[in-house]
Amino acid sequence: MDWLQLFFLHPVSLYQGAAFPFALLFNYFCTMDSFSTPARYLFLLAGGGALAWAAMGSFAVLVLIPALCAGVLISSLGPRDVHRWAFFFQMSWQTLCHLGLHYTEYYLQERPSMRFCITLSSLMLLTQRVTSLSLDLCEGKVKAEARGIRGRSSVLEHLWKTLPYFSYLLFFPALLGGSLCSFQRFQARVQGSSSLGPRRSVWALTRMGLQILGLECLKVVLRKVVGAGADLTDCRQLQCIRVTWSTAALFKLTYYSCWILDDALLHAAGFGPEFGQSPAGEGYIPDADIWTLETTHRISLFTRKWNQSTAGWLRRLIFQHGRAWPLLQTFAFSAWWHGLHPGQVFGFLCWALMVEADYLIHTFANLSIRSWPMQLLYRTVTWAHTQLIIAYIMLAVEVRSLSSLWLLCNSYNSVFPMVYCVLLFLLAKRKHKLT
Repeated sequence: MDWLQLFFLHPVSLYQGAAFPFALLFNYFCTMDSFSTPARYLFLLAGGGALAWAAMGSFAVLVLIPALCAGVLISSLGPRDVHRWAFFFQMSWQTLCHLGLHYTEYYLQERPSMRFCITLSSLMLLTQRVTSLSLDLCEGKVKAEARGIRGRSSVLEHLWKTLPYFSYLLFFPALLGGSLCSFQRFQARVQGSSSLGPRRSVWALTRMGLQILGLECLKVVLRKVVGAGADLTDCRQLQCIRVTWSTAALFKLTYYSCWILDDALLHAAGFGPEFGQSPAGEGYIPDADIWTLETTHRISLFTRKWNQSTAGWLRRLIFQHGRAWPLLQTFAFSAWWHGLHPGQVFGFLCWALMVEADYLIHTFANLSIRSWPMQLLYRTVTWAHTQLIIAYIMLAVEVRSLSSLWLLCNSYNSVFPMVYCVLLFLLAKRKHKLT
């Protein structure tokens, strides 16, 4: 069951762990007045370059080139044009790299290089930072440091003024993972002093370490359960539901563990929640809200809380600017950003339908169900249904072969999203009649 492995997450975790001493060193240097702001930018930039070369090898140029080009575009174009050109260039470059992955997996039928997969993951995060910064410039939240080389300004002076941009795009605590940090927050952190006391920092990192340890222990137990049982190729009827749920649970535990590790690295460097908010009010948004994700009975809430910083980025980048069918546009772009694998296209479009159905179902239920026993029953049933639909979507997104996707669609698991699709049709028709 090769498709069960999140094959690039564990190596990334190793490199993230190796970056911890440098993150703590940066946080310590920030307490020293002699560690100037330009030196801090250079430290983060040099650390990003070193980490990229260590984790990606020669593939690091696929990240360094678009970062350099994005920095040039951002520092050269005006606020009206910068976002359009930065978005177009970054997504075009990322799509070409994803096409290389498609060529390797589907045409050559070969397993892609681990370093190339890490590179693609880092490139997707770079796209977040590039478009977030370009939107900030377009909306006037960030004042441009330089616009081209004019008058007596030398090339060196121009590069010095754009150093914060390049440092932000490649700073090592967020190069391989972590929640999206806005440029305002990044700049406020670099220009400020360390706000974490040694005891407070050690306690926070210890707490995160214990969380990761607990999740890894659960993964060991669940992996034995998944490995000992049948898979989608030989499961029968209702047994396929258990296989899908347990496999998706293994995926979720892996994501939770990696997100907490990424947050811990940002925390160690001083970019965590304890730093407070940027002058523009941009607060820290952790990716893992495990309690809400595992207890909610609403798919829409799960969607907002799953990988929270990415969900917020997609909402700002696509949903808020969508004129027709903004929800569908958002999920379609998410499939594009993830690489447009067949399972991803199917999974994200299915996810969009489920969120739309969730809005109508819960609006109707809130108006119809009055007694608390029925509300309790309703919440219990919809919680189980939500978890099973999310498991179905997660497996669809993660599978790489059309045969595995076909097995999933032909299993009993398809009943759960089909129920929501039927309810979506009926409630949408009812809503149309009432209006």
